[in-house]
Amino acid sequence: MTVPFVLLILGALAAAMAPRLLARAEWPEREPVLALWVWQCVVAAVLLCCVLAMALTASAAWAAVRGNVFAFAPRGVVDAYGLAEYGWWSGGMAIGLALCGLWTAAMLTREVRVARARRRQRRGELRTRAPRLPGEDVPAGERLVVLEDPRTDAWWLSGAEPQLVITTAALRRLKGRSLDAVLAHEQGHARARHDVLLHCSGALAGGFPQVPVFAAFRDQVHHLVELAADDTASRRFGRLTTALALVELNEERGVFGPGPAPLAALPGRVNRLLDGAPRLTVGRRLRVTVLALLAPAVPLLIAFGPGLHALT
Repeated sequence: MTVPFVLLILGALAAAMAPRLLARAEWPEREPVLALWVWQCVVAAVLLCCVLAMALTASAAWAAVRGNVFAFAPRGVVDAYGLAEYGWWSGGMAIGLALCGLWTAAMLTREVRVARARRRQRRGELRTRAPRLPGEDVPAGERLVVLEDPRTDAWWLSGAEPQLVITTAALRRLKGRSLDAVLAHEQGHARARHDVLLHCSGALAGGFPQVPVFAAFRDQVHHLVELAADDTASRRFGRLTTALALVELNEERGVFGPGPAPLAALPGRVNRLLDGAPRLTVGRRLRVTVLALLAPAVPLLIAFGPGLHALT
């Protein structure tokens, strides 16, 4: 009878404590890809706790659900969970958790629809400002779009037909390896499918703004994906070249001035590239990876523990 409560308490502790622990750590700035992995494992653990608690309480409340959840389990396994002792509250808890799951799915659907509408709008603007030339037979998703614009900018437009867009001002300002570093940065976003992480984190934070781990997940994903893309570019073209490219691309926006700027994180990204802090050792990266895997593994062990014990 205590398994669902243990799962929910574990999920609540992870949701409250994980953001604080990761905020105090210094290594995520040095290993953004590993930090993204850790965040995903923590969020997966919180969601698993809720899903498993919902499955057990729904099994206790309704025989039809119990028959599906324990369809292939021996009789002794079902008895080990003591579902008959859960009481009247199990149905209410299962319904509440199911509603949270439906709300999460609705938020994710809304996030995807908004992203698709935004992409359609931007593609429409691109078609208007940079139309296909007569006789041009290169698929739209495979071409680099050069956009006439006085502002220096470059971005990756994701979707079914991804496009790399760069403005004429950026082409005039960036030369040689600096231009290659900016393009490598945007291609790093595309190869790692950072847009998927951004959509998922935005949906969770938008649906449950009171849950600290989801809000922190969204904020950290926005920050860490940029660091990861910076590292992709710096591995190919060097830290100094990538840092100079970021400065040249963004200095006209007032990012490096004394006042506040919309892209206030950019100076920190440039300083990080120039500092060149060494990566974690292979052994430490392996230990962090394994520890992160324990986060979603613990709820599974708690949920399946009584059944496994009954089989021994």
